[in-house]
Order: sequence, then structure tokens, then C-alpha cells
Amino acid sequence: MASPPMPARDALTYTNRNLITRSWQVWLRNLTTQVNDAPSRIQTVSLSAQSASIGATSIPSTTLTTGLYRVTWYTRIAVAATTSSSLTLTLNWIDDAVTMSLSGAALTGNTITTSQTGTALLAVDNASPVTYATTYVSVGATPMQYTLDLTLEVVNT
Repeated sequence: MASPPMPARDALTYTNRNLITRSWQVWLRNLTTQVNDAPSRIQTVSLSAQSASIGATSIPSTTLTTGLYRVTWYTRIAVAATTSSSLTLTLNWIDDAVTMSLSGAALTGNTITTSQTGTALLAVDNASPVTYATTYVSVGATPMQYTLDLTLEVVNT
């Protein structure tokens, strides 16, 4: 929902009274609602020069409460392997006591312009971590290297 423009031409207070005008009250209330409803970042992970698989690793955060969370990721091949390579990102979490898993498509382009970005909406149980892992394969004398950036956000409902 787009916020109406700030009532910059309206008086902030009523003349001879120390009360804020109605137009400013409405605008500030709408602004507060919009800020409260916006997702907020919990944690960011930024890794570079990776040349191996990463086992299941919690996205560092305080204890999560039950609710909706958004994970956004970006990964890119930073150094191409001599022959071929593959990289797959997997996210894991618990939803209603069920272990859930989501894997992106394998990156197999093996060029420094090969990348992947994505966003996933997760329903997470109370005190359950969100984890990430990568599966890495590289063939040839020069090993493939990759970067990985992840952001975990709480989505207010």
C-alpha cells in the first residue's frame, strides 16, 4: 500500500493550540502502519572464494518465533573450473513439526557469468533454525570458486 504524500503544505498544529492537525495525525498513523508491516532483516550471510560443499549451517540469528520468514539468495561462479562444475543450494527449516527442504536448480554453466538468485517464503516453527547447505562438484585442475549471499527476513503478518 502506497502512503499518501506528506501534508507538507498543511499546518502541523492548530493555531493557538498545541494539538497536531488531523491531516498530520492521519499521515503519521499511516506511516507507522507501513513501517510496522514492512519485513525486517534478521541476518545476512556473505561468503566468497568458496571451493567446497557447505554442510547444513544455521543462518545466524536470535531464536526465531513461529511465523513467516523470507530467505533471499544470490550465488555466482567467481572462478570457473577447468572442465566443468555444479553448485546446488539447499534450504532447510521446520514447519508444523515437519522438516522441510528446498533446493535451487544446479548451477552448471561453469563461467564467471553463471549466477542464481531466488526468494523463498518459509513458515517456521518456534525456535527452529533456518539452515543452508551447498553441494559442490568441480572437475579439472582449476577448482571452481563461488560466492554466496543470503538474507533472512521476518515477514510481519
